[in-house]
Amino acid sequence: MKRIAILGSTGSIGIQALEVIDANPGLFEVEVLTANNNAELLIKQSRKYHPNTVIVVDETAFNTVREGLEDLPIKVYFGKESVADIVEMPSIDIVLVAIVGYAGLQPTIKAIESSKIIALANKETLVVAGELIAKKAAENTASIIPVDSEHSAIFQCLQGEAHNPVEKIILTASGGPFRGMTKKELENVTKSDALKHPNWDMGAKITIDSASLMNKGLEVIEAKWLFDLKPEQIEVIVHPQSIIHSMVQFQDSSIKAQMGLPDMKVPIQYAFSYPDRVKNNFKRFNFIDYPQFTFEAPDTDVFRNLNIAYEVLHKGGNQACIMNAANEVVVEAFLRNKIKFLEIPDIIEEVLQKTSFVKNATIDDYISSDKEARRIASELI
Repeated sequence: MKRIAILGSTGSIGIQALEVIDANPGLFEVEVLTANNNAELLIKQSRKYHPNTVIVVDETAFNTVREGLEDLPIKVYFGKESVADIVEMPSIDIVLVAIVGYAGLQPTIKAIESSKIIALANKETLVVAGELIAKKAAENTASIIPVDSEHSAIFQCLQGEAHNPVEKIILTASGGPFRGMTKKELENVTKSDALKHPNWDMGAKITIDSASLMNKGLEVIEAKWLFDLKPEQIEVIVHPQSIIHSMVQFQDSSIKAQMGLPDMKVPIQYAFSYPDRVKNNFKRFNFIDYPQFTFEAPDTDVFRNLNIAYEVLHKGGNQACIMNAANEVVVEAFLRNKIKFLEIPDIIEEVLQKTSFVKNATIDDYISSDKEARRIASELI
């Protein structure tokens, strides 16, 4: 029985992780649940799964959660610090980091320092501080198992291939809801338009990132640190059907691909059960239902965020941290109807130009760069 801490249990990944646990009651159990401010759902989840500890980040929701669980022997805390500290509990076997954005950084660092198995669904952690995270993971023999469908696919393709050099990896992208559209056509798209992802059911922030191709840019940076690659070894290809989740090409030209229906429960379950594959009743892929797979190059003239991500990856230092902070601010602004969709890359580029560059960044540098970039982005908005 593996005891799991789900950081971000009320979000899309967290909810699906609980479905995986429901499907495997003899293998996994919930030890910790955390949420930002969704008190009602957190209470409902806690009453069902009876975790040891529950944490809500928002202090205003704390009393609601505490009162909602007062008849149960569940410890209830609040605050970001509590989320970071709780992963050190010796009773936790796996930490699922399903928190969205920069907020996932500190809990991931603490989990690494506690030598936990980390099921990482928070790509921003490696985007912001990939070099630091990779170094700490090696020092503490902490296992990081990717949960993103693309990185899980690469991870799976690399099993049994440790002795075979990788020529490149190929990250697939759906293209999002605006695939094939021109800048003119994108001038007046709304958040409602952007939130209509063709294949995946995700949270609002990730769905907007997918529409702007920033999500793929973040995945490129994440892949560099997860798999120790050079930027030129990471290729992005648009695959609208989202059946091939990603591929690895080896030095003999052979390509391995991981395939399946677009269902996040599969990579979540694999991260929990690794190295074993656990039988499930999830819907099966049928080739007859998908008689054609198509591929195309991403349009980086229209969707500039992907190129911005490659540029910051080449430059290094705190650039990816700055880009991520700016993106989080502008996506929130777009969701609040404060800026237009096409302004997203414009503001990110301007923030990168105006925020102080640090080549050899420490954790303190990442924290200060994040704050500076958010301030500048907010001022520009």
